Amino acid sequence: MSGLSHLDSDGRARMVDVGDKSVTARTATATGRFITRPDVVAMVRADHLPKADVLATARIAGISGAKKTSELIPLCHQIALSSVKVDFELGENSILITATARTTGQTGVEMEALTAVTVAGLTLHDMVKAVDPAATLTDVRLEEKTGGKRGHWTRDGSIEPDRTKPQVPRPSTAAVIVASTAGAVGAREDTTGPAIAEWFRARGYSVDAVTVVADADIAGELARVVATAPAVIITTGGTGMSPSDRTPEATSAILDREIPGVAEAIRARGLTVTPKSALSRGLAGTAGDTVIVNLPGSTGGVKDGLAVLDGLLEHLVAQVAGGGAHE
Repeated sequence: MSGLSHLDSDGRARMVDVGDKSVTARTATATGRFITRPDVVAMVRADHLPKADVLATARIAGISGAKKTSELIPLCHQIALSSVKVDFELGENSILITATARTTGQTGVEMEALTAVTVAGLTLHDMVKAVDPAATLTDVRLEEKTGGKRGHWTRDGSIEPDRTKPQVPRPSTAAVIVASTAGAVGAREDTTGPAIAEWFRARGYSVDAVTVVADADIAGELARVVATAPAVIITTGGTGMSPSDRTPEATSAILDREIPGVAEAIRARGLTVTPKSALSRGLAGTAGDTVIVNLPGSTGGVKDGLAVLDGLLEHLVAQVAGGGAHE
């Protein structure tokens, strides 16, 4: 029983003393699935249920639940949450609930993320029970977490120790990550990664590597590359709405600060070519002092993204490093 942190040497429940733990940025992402009938999902999508604003109500409930975790679970610490995000993905006969909690402190936020998913799911139950009392909340589970001595953990594996927030990036260095399941197994040749690497080199950057990974492995690869402390990381692929597209989620979990204007500018440039650019969920921001930008997986999307960065990257990197004028 000594291996369980919430039990003392005599097997009695205790609240773990975290006073000697390091203060680090910590995140946790959890998911759960609410299963109901296809017609109920359609009513939720159209907001035609007797209780209106179903998803908005469930989102607020999930956020409130995360904030009250220490009141609901006896041995959890009170945590100053910096943010809680609750999102929903509507399928044919289910709703996928995803919650991400963040804090900077001495203990993790896994329970806050799990509580957010659970309370959001219970709220969905309450909102649809009049039309489907047989609905089911299932598969509530932790997907990944960062921070603390155990570093970045994902359901597919872990990275030890926590080096995901490097303090001093290497100047004029860059890395490129391609999220492509087909490319990772050699079923399709990737051209976007080499194009981005050449773009970097033409601007005086030394490119550490261009790595191609399956969509399911993007979180682990991104954490590994951030740990090597390049000044800039550009990812390509995995930014759309397919079930396997997870690049924005992996990036969000590792960012300290988002730069929404950059991502919006990339989408806006793409919209001049194709309305499909509106479906890209790519993010931009910083992990420590490393700049990270998500680009779409298409050659056109990469071209548009690099055109935007051409006028921004030098100034952005200088600002993050502590130099450059703030305009």
